[in-house]
Formats: sequence, C-alpha cells, structure tokens
Amino acid sequence: MKYKLGELFCGPGGLALGAKTADIGNGDQIVHAWANDFDKDTCETYIHNICPENPESVYCEDVRKFDLTQLTPIDGLAFGFPCNDFSVVGKQKGFNGTYGPLYTYGVKALKIYQPKWFLAENVGGIKSTNQGKAFQKILSDMKDAGYTIVPNLYKFEDYGVPQARHRIIVVGIRNDLASKYHYKVPSTEMYKNVDNSARNAIENPPIPENAFNNERTRQTKTVVERLKYIKPGQNAFNADIPDKLKLHVKGAKISQIYRRLEPDKPSYTVTGSGGGGTHMYHWSEPRALTNREKARLQTFPDTFEFMGSKESVRKQVGMAVPVRGARIIFEAILKTFAGIDYPSQDAHI
Repeated sequence: MKYKLGELFCGPGGLALGAKTADIGNGDQIVHAWANDFDKDTCETYIHNICPENPESVYCEDVRKFDLTQLTPIDGLAFGFPCNDFSVVGKQKGFNGTYGPLYTYGVKALKIYQPKWFLAENVGGIKSTNQGKAFQKILSDMKDAGYTIVPNLYKFEDYGVPQARHRIIVVGIRNDLASKYHYKVPSTEMYKNVDNSARNAIENPPIPENAFNNERTRQTKTVVERLKYIKPGQNAFNADIPDKLKLHVKGAKISQIYRRLEPDKPSYTVTGSGGGGTHMYHWSEPRALTNREKARLQTFPDTFEFMGSKESVRKQVGMAVPVRGARIIFEAILKTFAGIDYPSQDAHI
C-alpha cells in the first residue's frame, strides 16, 4: 500500500524525510504528493531533498492566499503549523498573534480531502497559551473535521534523538476508519540503551570538512575569551566569568545565551536563533556549532543539503521536526493500518 502524503507548512523536510524513510517491513510506503510553505529557501531545500523529480508539486505561497482546492487527493496530511505564537520562548499570543490562527488551514485541508489519517505538530507551550483555551479549540476543530485524535507530548530524547525537544503531536484517524484502526503512542522502552548524547551525534562518524552546510561562524576575540570560562552545561549568567566579560542583558530569556552543550547528554533544543549569543556552543571548542552539527542533532543525514544563506539554513534547521522522531511516529501509523501490533504507552499531555 502506498499512502500519498500532502503537507502544509512543510518546512525543510524533517517530517517528509521521516515519512519517506518509514519502513515496517511489509512494503507499505508513504510517498510525497504535494507540499506548501511560504519561504523560498525552505521550499528549495524541500524540493532538492524530497522531490527533485517533481518540483512543481511544492507550492511556495502564503497559505492564507493559497487555493487549497487545487491539490490532488491524499491518504495522509501532515502539518507542523507555525509555533511562534505558542512557544514559551515568545510572548504566547496564541490566537491573538499573526501565526496562531494558521492551524485552521490544516483543518480546512482535512475537510476538503478527508485523508485517512493526519499528523499535526506544534510546541509543548501550546497547552498553556490563552489559558489553555487555544489548545482545546484546536483539538475540538480537528475532531469536528471528522477525526478521532490521539494528542501526545513527545519527548524526542526518549526516542533516541540526541536533543531534548518536546513537541505535541496529534495523530488523527478518520472516524469511519477509527473503529478498526487504533493509533497508539509508540513506547520509548526500546530506545533506553541508545546513545543519544550530543558527542555521539556530532563526532560519530566525524563530519567531513567539506560536508554540506558546515561553515563555521567567526567568533570575536571577546566571545572566544568568554567561552573559556563557561563549562559544559553552563551559560553566560551562571558561569564564573570576570566582570569585563560579563553580559548586561535585561528582559531576555537568558538560560540559552552562550550556553555550552553537555557532551554526554542530549543537547538542549535546537532553535533558529543565532544573534546575541543564542547560537548553540560546543562543549570544548570555543565556538558556535555549525549548521551541519545542528542538523545532526536534528537527525538529518549528512547527504541532506539545506539551500540558502547560512542564516537561512540556521532557521530551517531550527524549525524542522527531527527526522528520526518523525519516522518512528509514521511507522506507528503504517503499522496501525497494516494491523501490526507494536509496543505502546499511554498518551499524556
């Protein structure tokens, strides 16, 4: 069975590559049908890596002005709707922000195409936005589109991903199929002995010098000097730094500023930020991580080439869903429809 996948807010292709590589051993596949995103570089990255033979299947347009009715039929829909207004790092404007209402286009696509299943992704902070009302409204709208849903907070480091990345993912199965097919949250038990340390991800195997997207950021003499005083796991505000190198920042989320990775633990969350000391920093070398090192923390293979400027690539890597985590969830969906049982655990949000 081949399941045709459509994507809105597709990003650079973390979900798509997870879907494309999902394999449950019976020949069932998830294949690309179409995708939409509004950022040109992001669309170029997606085309280059996911569907180079079919570039016209990626629609680089603002979803608010896009004719959703022009697309081909699909069996599955994925939409990682923008998280800016739901993230705890931001102001959590929720539905009052520019991006909060964009999930409605995913719901609209569900109503138009009625795929067998869908996967929707957003940050964990969505639970608390607008006093929790935003999340309940989103879930209600998904149900009203005709789906039985299983929302869950996935901690990707528990699935072997070398990064502490917590995301709410909602898997929905169309109501007429839900009495027969019951999606369950995959168990984390089998990943307990996986080495998901930042060191293992970045150093094993070594990244070739000429790898895609591996340019280093030039560090000023002051930054190099400051980093010498910051130990792995520390940041610019809890390290013992001489006064002349201390930062004087007000009103910022300071825990990530000049924060160094702890080599033997999963990294902290990869984001698209980079200015003002918000690059991620190597545990022993006095420098920021390269985009390729961050891509490894997001479990992209080294052959996956991000298109655009270094700054654009940084944002794309930060917005992506970890490929390995996506693949595990897509494989669970495939097993659900193939009638193959798999170890599961209770959903929790």
